[in-house]
Amino acid sequence: MTDHEAMVRYDQLTTRVYEERRITPVSPIPLTLPAGSLCALIGAPGSGKSTFAAHYPDTWRVCLDTYRGLTTDSDADQSATPVAAEIQTLILDARLSRGLNVLVDSTNVFPHVRAGLLARARYWQRPTAAILFDVPLDTTLAQNQARPRVVPTHVVRELYHHLPSVQQLKTEGFGVVCRISNLALPTQG
Repeated sequence: MTDHEAMVRYDQLTTRVYEERRITPVSPIPLTLPAGSLCALIGAPGSGKSTFAAHYPDTWRVCLDTYRGLTTDSDADQSATPVAAEIQTLILDARLSRGLNVLVDSTNVFPHVRAGLLARARYWQRPTAAILFDVPLDTTLAQNQARPRVVPTHVVRELYHHLPSVQQLKTEGFGVVCRISNLALPTQG
């Protein structure tokens, strides 16, 4: 360990603190991806995508909600989705062109949305992965109700019913496909 690096325990996550107190989380969830991967998080609102993404560096995360909020002061304003998608594409291209990892933290439940992500990765010749948040609907609904911004229940149900299968994701062209239920989560304590 150098003078500028120290190991710290923070809320059961191991983090490294580098120069000027910059913190990079090290995920407790075992996920191995090739460098420069585009990884699509796929699931209904409340399924745990953003919680999962929070275990990785903030710079990896692209999220339509964030860009909606930046353009309208409301991350729920669906009228801003076209502009938010353009911002997301710019950031995807900037990161993928440099061989940097990207976590796409949006529902990504519709095939045309995933096709667009796969096209960006193909253009930049980057590997792809999909993590399917196959959380039971009751759990998803309960987690949604506990969020600061609650998505209407009928919308969560509709998006949940659009979840693809692992086979569908493989057929679409994702190089690595994981179900969140199959990733071993650490025990607390």
